[in-house]
Formats: sequence, structure tokens, C-alpha cells
Amino acid sequence: MREELPRDVSPGSTTTPGEPQRSRQTLYVGLAVLALVVLIAGISVAVAYMVQNPAQTELLRDIVIILMALEFLLIGLALIVLIVQIARLTALLENEIRPILDSTNETLNTLRGTTTFLSDNLVQPVIKANSSFSAVRRAIDLLRFGRSR
Repeated sequence: MREELPRDVSPGSTTTPGEPQRSRQTLYVGLAVLALVVLIAGISVAVAYMVQNPAQTELLRDIVIILMALEFLLIGLALIVLIVQIARLTALLENEIRPILDSTNETLNTLRGTTTFLSDNLVQPVIKANSSFSAVRRAIDLLRFGRSR
């Protein structure tokens, strides 16, 4: 009996199908650890530089404060735009979609009344007439059957 090998593994290979995924995960973990080490080293160098140059540190602090203020200003503007858009959406729902829903509801009520009217005045009399004709036909058939004996 010949063993079936997975399609992505050659006959002479010793790797398993899940091995490339594990090596990819190992690569990602290694890159993450390397990035963390570089980040810690960069922060250490920056702190050492700031301790040695207090004037540069103050200038950098002032620039960061100004950038943070600009960022908060942009976030505030974005929130104002968001509030205006929500108000417009609410107005759209109130002024355009609600009348459409009311009109649809009125149409459904009219349709419900029409079907009730048709059922009471057309369908039920036809059913009663058919039932009467069926009863008469059955009675005639029974009378004929009785005569042929």
C-alpha cells in the first residue's frame, strides 16, 4: 500500500504541511521582539540626550505642546462635523422617511380593507354557490344511481 502525501510536500521532504506557518509565526515574533528592542534603545538614547541638553528638551517640549493643541483643535472640528451630520441624518429621517412610512402604512390599511371587502362580497358567495351546486350534483348522482339498480 502506498501512502498518500499532501500535495504541497515533495516525496523526499521531511517537512509537514503546518511547518511553513510555524516558521512564519516565528519570523513575526522575532521581528516584533527586534522592533521592541529598537524602540527601547531609541527611548534610552533620547532620554540621555535630553538630560544632557536641557535647552533642547524645553524646545522639544514646547513643540510637542503646540502639536498636541493643534491635534485637539482638529479633533474638536471633527466632532463638530460629526454632530452636524447626525443632526442632518435625524432631519432626513423625520422629514422624508417618516412620510414615506406613513404613506406605506396607509396603503397597507387600504389593501387590507379591499381584501376584506372582496372576501365578504365576492369570494364567500362564490364558495357558497359552488358548495350548493356540488350538493345538488351529488344528490342527482345518488338519485341516478338508485334508478339504475
